[in-house]
Amino acid sequence: MTDGTVAPVGTVTPSWKLLLTLGLAGAVSGLVIILAYIATLPRIDAYKSHELQLAIEEVLKVPHRSDTLFLDKDVLTATRPVVEPGARVERIYHGFDRAGIPVGYAIEAIGPGFSDPIRLLVGYDHARRALLGIKILDSKETPGIADGVLKPAFTGQFEGAVVPVLGVKASPKAVEKGTVVLITGATISSRAIVKAINMSMDRWGPMIARYEASPGAAAPGKGKD
Repeated sequence: MTDGTVAPVGTVTPSWKLLLTLGLAGAVSGLVIILAYIATLPRIDAYKSHELQLAIEEVLKVPHRSDTLFLDKDVLTATRPVVEPGARVERIYHGFDRAGIPVGYAIEAIGPGFSDPIRLLVGYDHARRALLGIKILDSKETPGIADGVLKPAFTGQFEGAVVPVLGVKASPKAVEKGTVVLITGATISSRAIVKAINMSMDRWGPMIARYEASPGAAAPGKGKD
């Protein structure tokens, strides 16, 4: 006879041990990820810096050098302002030729694309209020359709365009200077880039004008990042 009880098949692991094991595994995994991030961060930063320098050279037509100008209370300065740790300091880049003559400014602009924000760098000649060129830095637009904004056929139109830039649809008539033809099938992305450029120029233009009228612009220093 039997009393109806069933003998345990094996040892049951207490729930606290399972939780402890999972907790330790999570902590170790998190630590590994953090250490890997810290180890690769300098390499990532160096890559981003290199890519940015290439973009600056592209939109300013390969200047001899480019100085960093920092934004400090709506004033451009070659001296990096003192800010709270981790705070972002806005900046633009002032390019010069071998003779030390300014060739223009490289300015970042961001616009809401169809999928995600489109980030680009704009080369700007303040004396002529004209663009020297643009370079898309980051875009996740739909491949084969909206990514047409990345191609030279579109971006090349901005070279020499006077601001504010006007985006127009394709027309049999000659496109006037200062206008760019939007891409069929990528109208939202095209307009986003035009809008981002105009907004960026509206914002930075007055500050650049004040900077160029200041004594510091006559003998520019070398702003460091």
